[in-house]
Amino acid sequence: MSFSTEALARIAIELQSDIGHPDRFSRLITTLRNLLGCDASALLRYEAHQFIPLAIDGLSQDVLGRRFALQGHPRFEAIARAGDIVRFPADSVLPDPYDGLIPGQESLKVHACVGLPLFAGQTLIGALTLDGMDAHQFDTYSDEALRLIAALVSGALNNALLIARLERQNVLLEEPGGDTTTGIQEIIGLSASVMQLKKEIEIVAASELNVLIGGETGTGKELVAKAIHQQSPRASHPLVYLNCAALPESVAESELFGHVKGAFTGAISHRSGKFEIADNGTLFLDEIGELPLSLQAKLLRVLQYGDIQRVGDDRSLHVNVRILAATNRDLREEVLAGRFRADLFHRLSVFPLVVPPLRERGDDVILLAGYFCEQCRARMGLGSVILSAGVRSALTAYGWPGNVRELEHAIHRGVVLARAASGSDEVVLNPQHFTFDGVATPSVQMNAPPAGRVNLREETDAFQRQVIHQTLEKQNNNWAATARALSLDVANLHRLAKRLGLKD
Repeated sequence: MSFSTEALARIAIELQSDIGHPDRFSRLITTLRNLLGCDASALLRYEAHQFIPLAIDGLSQDVLGRRFALQGHPRFEAIARAGDIVRFPADSVLPDPYDGLIPGQESLKVHACVGLPLFAGQTLIGALTLDGMDAHQFDTYSDEALRLIAALVSGALNNALLIARLERQNVLLEEPGGDTTTGIQEIIGLSASVMQLKKEIEIVAASELNVLIGGETGTGKELVAKAIHQQSPRASHPLVYLNCAALPESVAESELFGHVKGAFTGAISHRSGKFEIADNGTLFLDEIGELPLSLQAKLLRVLQYGDIQRVGDDRSLHVNVRILAATNRDLREEVLAGRFRADLFHRLSVFPLVVPPLRERGDDVILLAGYFCEQCRARMGLGSVILSAGVRSALTAYGWPGNVRELEHAIHRGVVLARAASGSDEVVLNPQHFTFDGVATPSVQMNAPPAGRVNLREETDAFQRQVIHQTLEKQNNNWAATARALSLDVANLHRLAKRLGLKD
């Protein structure tokens, strides 16, 4: 069976309309699902030996956050190596990466599955996957007809990748599908706030401006710094990390600027500091608000003139370093309180970025949960890790005071508990596998309530208010002690308390 000219024209129109719009591929997937009568379909791009979902239909939302490495998914490896249409036998023994991820279908043991590799010339750039519950669902469609669809989609995907690279002002375009991002962690999310953040990262990355990255603890400020560096002209040079909060004042100057032999007791040899190591590259100063005032003045001099002096050395060295700094403090308040230099603050905050907290990112929590589930599956050698409907509802309703870091730990802990309870490598995460730290809803209260009878967000907020209030009383109204008792960052506790109406 082949497709009508009208059907092919409809696909072509979907692909060409609003060529830069992110919804274009979602519309395409929906059109293909209706045309082919499949129960689930997905468009994925290929990059760094893994497939990354761009658009899905008929699959759980967390699939968009998952990353399917070839070495862990034999079906995707078969598609990547085939060079042509792959029709998997209905009873194929190869594990299906979507098993448990099609709502209403607990198992995909016998079903129709077709993979269409997508190419730009001879280079693999993506794949289109089609699944149907009827084992003979795609038998009537000829390989030639499916190749025609693959050709249309390949052209559109290649154009989208080229446009994305041009938007990043990358004049020397890499080969599509090349392993240019190997080892790079990406910022997962499709919410408006994250899309805006990604746009701002692309803008500032191409410049030489210093950047101040703000945001609560656990939001992913280091990931933003990595993204800026990797998209900058300095990407081929080092990105050097230094946590200012973990830096004893007695050795801080040496860590930053280095020292010469004999400069102080224990200085038995010359040592390069972080600025020298980062020469022509980028220096990421995490928790910059913790840097002592005495060192703030010396850091300001480097930003102004590019000159450093090793401890114990009279000579100056010139370095070419871009500074990315991060803080979970309000540095404007720190300046007013005299704890942070105003001139350094203004030098750093020419282009400030703020990483949004997880509670303001909507459904991104599900995408991130899917990402962490796939990470756990690969690390622990599991067959699958699936989020139940109850867990997805609970994850969305919870406020996440510890942000992405708290979510990551919760998923990893949940997978360990679920695997231990089931004794199987097919893990399904249920509400009882989650006990969030401190102010979270305990497992006994996380069972999904009957529809229309309980507002889970209101119940969660009420429980948080109660726990914070009780703990605050036990700690004699000491907020810092309360934060320690609840295993929370004190700044995050203050923000949570304000949101819950416990303080002005």
